[in-house]
Amino acid sequence: MLVKKINNVPANPVDMEGAEKVRKRLLLSEADEALNFKMRLFEVEPDGFSPYHTHDYEHEVIILEGDGELRGKDKQFPLHAGDVVLVVPNEEHQFKNTGKRMFKFFCLIPIKKF
Repeated sequence: MLVKKINNVPANPVDMEGAEKVRKRLLLSEADEALNFKMRLFEVEPDGFSPYHTHDYEHEVIILEGDGELRGKDKQFPLHAGDVVLVVPNEEHQFKNTGKRMFKFFCLIPIKKF
């Protein structure tokens, strides 16, 4: 078993092209002997956003605090604390902070491609 404090995990800037004002904490991964999923915490500052992108694995997300938006190819969804999100493989997506305070969400992705 393993227990960590979120604030003891570094919040590193997301340096992907198209990302602005986003930090990521890699809470659990292969380095922690996780076998199936990576658990990440994203912190998006006001007016910040993740890159608009796609990949061949799903995201499972829960919104912790703040207000945001999930943008897809043909749809946009408002996001608030307590919302859960599924982004299926190869679906275009972007998370944006639409509020005046930090927008935080947990995101799970597979370690192995199934």
